[in-house]
Amino acid sequence: MRLTLPPGVHRAALRIAHGLRLAWWRVRRPEIRGCNAVVINAAGEVLLVRHSYQSSKLWMLPGGGIARGETPDAAAVREVAEEAACRLVGVRAVGVETVRTSGARNHIHLVVARTADEPRPDGREIVAAAFFAPDALPATTACASRRRVARCLGLQNSAS
Repeated sequence: MRLTLPPGVHRAALRIAHGLRLAWWRVRRPEIRGCNAVVINAAGEVLLVRHSYQSSKLWMLPGGGIARGETPDAAAVREVAEEAACRLVGVRAVGVETVRTSGARNHIHLVVARTADEPRPDGREIVAAAFFAPDALPATTACASRRRVARCLGLQNSAS
C-alpha cells in the first residue's frame, strides 16, 4: 500500500525539502546536472509550469535533475511527464548552460521537443501548467526561462 499525503501536506513537505537541499548545496557546493525542456505544441506555444515549493508565483520551464546514468533527453521526457503529464516527441538537445545555484554548480541541459497533449499539473509539485505564445510570455515568467526560450527558439528581443 502506497502512502499518499494530502496535497497541502505534500506541498509543505516539498517546500521544506527544497529549503534543506539549498542549505546542503551552500555547504557542499556540488556539481549537479539538470535539464530544462522547451516544449512546443501545434500552435507554436511554449509550455510553462508553476511549482508549489519554489518561487510559486513564477512561470518556469519544466525540468529537473538528471539521474545518474540518465541522458538529458530521457530526463526531459521523464520530468515533463511527471510535471505536466505530456508525452514528448522530436526531443533534441540544444545546449548546456552552467549557473550557480545556492553554491552548487548546476549544468542545465536545454532540450527542445513537441507535444500534442494538454498539460495536467498534479496539484502537488506543480500547481499550474499552460502553453503561452513565445513572444507573449506572462510578466511573471522567470528571467532564466525567458532567456532559454529565446535561445532555443532563436527569438530576437525576447530575453530579459
